[in-house]
Amino acid sequence: MKNILAHINKAFDHRVRLGIMSVLMVNEFADFKTLKEILGATDGNLASHAKALEKATYIRVEKQFVGRKPNTRYYATDAGKEAFEKHIEALERLLKKE
Repeated sequence: MKNILAHINKAFDHRVRLGIMSVLMVNEFADFKTLKEILGATDGNLASHAKALEKATYIRVEKQFVGRKPNTRYYATDAGKEAFEKHIEALERLLKKE
């Protein structure tokens, strides 16, 4: 059991961070507006959780302008994908009590 818990990643312990990574695992990228709508998060809440994942190097942020409007895109990094997969596998093992 301790071995399983060692693979539970604290970076994904909040529903917004878990949601960001879930969306990015099945999409090449997601923009701020899309993540906000999918996750039902406020601007500040989404920004702070994205910042935490970026600091952990689990996501990459790309800012650009589309026309005159700013657009922020988020991408899962290879390290983020690997960490998230290990986290999900640990949760599955925990639920199966392996």
